[in-house]
Amino acid sequence: MSGEIGSVGEGVSSHTSGRMSSRIEIVGRVSGRRHWTVEQKLAILRDAFGPEGSVRAATERHEVGSGAIYTWRRQAMSGVLTGNTRPAVSSFAEVQISEPAAMLPVPPPAPAKVGSGQIGIELPSGVRLTVDASVDAEALSRVIGVLAR
Repeated sequence: MSGEIGSVGEGVSSHTSGRMSSRIEIVGRVSGRRHWTVEQKLAILRDAFGPEGSVRAATERHEVGSGAIYTWRRQAMSGVLTGNTRPAVSSFAEVQISEPAAMLPVPPPAPAKVGSGQIGIELPSGVRLTVDASVDAEALSRVIGVLAR
């Protein structure tokens, strides 16, 4: 048995070469699933995405996968991680464009009282606006620009 690979006397298994290194490296990974508190997750997120942060450095330092870090970031941004969820807000609203309705004749506005601060504006298209002295000039300019098209 002394010449056989894998013999008990030599301490070498049949699937390795005879040139094994005597140096052994122990990797300190925790096996199984770990349970992180919300505070720990937020601290890891600050480490990964902070001013001098790096996801790779955070994964190595805290022994957590990058997928978990990105999942926690998504959860933190949506409020799910901390329990501060916001009601869903629509990003888009449905709009239907139809043919313009027949313009009914609009009675002329009552003449503004002297000193009331109201201004009557009639556009070439026939649209009439009445604004008071406190109107925002920039907003009025944008409205008139849209209506004049």
